[in-house]
Amino acid sequence: MNERAYSIGIVNPIAASTLGIVLVVVAVVIVLLVAGGYAAATRRAEKSEGALQRELQQAERELAEAHANDKGWDPELLASAARAAAVERFGDATVGDPLLVQVLDRPGTDADQAVFRVQTADGGEHRITLGRAGGVWGPA
Repeated sequence: MNERAYSIGIVNPIAASTLGIVLVVVAVVIVLLVAGGYAAATRRAEKSEGALQRELQQAERELAEAHANDKGWDPELLASAARAAAVERFGDATVGDPLLVQVLDRPGTDADQAVFRVQTADGGEHRITLGRAGGVWGPA
């Protein structure tokens, strides 16, 4: 009889095709690039956020001042009324000058309003709205 000996070859589970190795390496590189790009974009956004906020606040103030000047409102009179309202509301804890941030010019002079941002000694920022009644500015 002709007996053939069959043997089962030893299968190495670690062995992989060259194509499989290349695909795994490419996938790892892509994941690392995506993670690095996300981290870099996040850091850049966090750095520029403060500068952007300062620029927006500056533009907001300048626009409000221009609107108030256009309406003929006296900026010193408004600032003085805002300081008085801040002292009345927060005591002597206010710091710095009030900043005009919004002008509400409604029909009629007694419906006009001016919104100021004031900073208190505890570091908090607050808004104070002034209204005009009979030509005199005071807390709204």
